Amino acid sequence: MDKTSRIKGFYKLQRGERIDSLINFSDLPVDQTQVLTHDGSLPFETADLFVENAIGSHPLPLGVATSYQINGRDYLIPMAVEESSVIAASSNAAKIIYESGGFQAEILSNLMIGQIQLLDLPVEEFAAAKDRIERHKAQLLQVANEIHPRLIMRGGGARDLEVRIFPDTEIPFMVVHVLLDPKDAMGANLINTVCEGLAPMIEELTGARIGLRILSNLADRRMVRARCLVKKEKLAFKDPSFEWKPEEITQKIYEAFLFADTDPYRAATHNKGIMNGVDPVVIATGNDWRAVEAGAHAYAARTGRYRSLSKWSLDKEHNLVGELELPMQLGTVGGVTRLHPSARVALQILGNPNAQELAKIICCSGLASNLAAMRALCTTGIQRGHMKLHAKNLALGAGAKGKEVETIAKEMLRTKSISASKAEVLIEELRRTSTEKKDHDVSSTSPC
Repeated sequence: MDKTSRIKGFYKLQRGERIDSLINFSDLPVDQTQVLTHDGSLPFETADLFVENAIGSHPLPLGVATSYQINGRDYLIPMAVEESSVIAASSNAAKIIYESGGFQAEILSNLMIGQIQLLDLPVEEFAAAKDRIERHKAQLLQVANEIHPRLIMRGGGARDLEVRIFPDTEIPFMVVHVLLDPKDAMGANLINTVCEGLAPMIEELTGARIGLRILSNLADRRMVRARCLVKKEKLAFKDPSFEWKPEEITQKIYEAFLFADTDPYRAATHNKGIMNGVDPVVIATGNDWRAVEAGAHAYAARTGRYRSLSKWSLDKEHNLVGELELPMQLGTVGGVTRLHPSARVALQILGNPNAQELAKIICCSGLASNLAAMRALCTTGIQRGHMKLHAKNLALGAGAKGKEVETIAKEMLRTKSISASKAEVLIEELRRTSTEKKDHDVSSTSPC
């Protein structure tokens, strides 16, 4: 029987039951689950190797989003995130998309960009310098590939060179772009080494002074695309005071997309909602979320105006059609992905994907989070889901333990009085009532 990511009531399970579900779904070795039960804390010896001046580690909550189906395959997606409702919203939207046919995802390109800056050339010599670089392209690529022979053996390597000219800046300069296929590596160290290795040869060819030699995090040659169709009837629901009709919701979501695609002030928050689904998976798998964030937001502004990263439309039946393209700089070999125990477990849960498969998974997660946020905003408002989890956080912060947390949170929501002070009052009342009940039970069963 095929494994399914549709695990009903996963959030209601005890921790051990959740881990058992992970073991059954992903064939996670039992000994690896010990990493999860250590609550994500790194041994100091490992932390001290990762960063300078280490003093400890800073764990994040690690959960899994359920109900993902991508290109016909089911996934449970690990997410490391502190924000309430992100995982719940992701799972809910993924369920809606699952019931509508699931996600489709594809890699559009897999090339990293390295930049070599050329300075101190007269502007009138730019064209000739560009011509010399292009005439020696084959030789330059050969040198680049000799720097990483093992990458060539794995099917990667330098693929092309491009020359860009900036004659109208305060200090005119040229830039050589090195395009490199890093295969399953994130590629930063690979491309930086190639840029530094090529710089002397380019300097000799052009007579220019070499400036910076560094990768670009606007990785628009390393692109992934996710798509989904959302059947309108799957979006409909009833709340206590109103029944939301299918076509009304799809129309409102489409209008919300147009708002984000037109107004940068809305687009920033809209795209943050997309990154709610992206960053937690990037972090869980030990990848560089800062690089992914930088690339995504730069890509959103590629037309000269900051816009929505996603695209939404309505088909003839008024179903929603969603699409998300992202530059995705990820690795599944080397670095933290190999050394961090939680990252290894996260990749195991995902079925040990290569970098391209991981990019597809993360792009779909971003699209699901985008749908969840827009659906909430267009109907009940974003605060309803947030406040349920916020109430639990307040209860925890006030000192509630175990089952007290749920009881206190429900009472705050019922009375629409959600605050730390209210939580403290309710805890005191709950414990006093509990003590009085125990005293009564003891006295009523005592012998005369």
